[in-house]
Amino acid sequence: MLNQLLTSIDKIPLMPLIAITIFLGLAPFVPEPHIVEKVRMLMQGNLKKPIDIFDLLYHLTPAVILIIRLV
Repeated sequence: MLNQLLTSIDKIPLMPLIAITIFLGLAPFVPEPHIVEKVRMLMQGNLKKPIDIFDLLYHLTPAVILIIRLV
């Protein structure tokens, strides 16, 4: 099963994955990206609401997939 998942990730085109990672990583662009805000909340111990945790995971998922794809 893990092998199938890794094979599927290897089939994802690299350039669109990079574009999605950058776009979701920086969205929303104003006033600051959600990833910056949520990581700051995590470091301060304020990341407790389920919506905030979901939001962090949502914005980080393409980056995690990109890292797996590159490795």
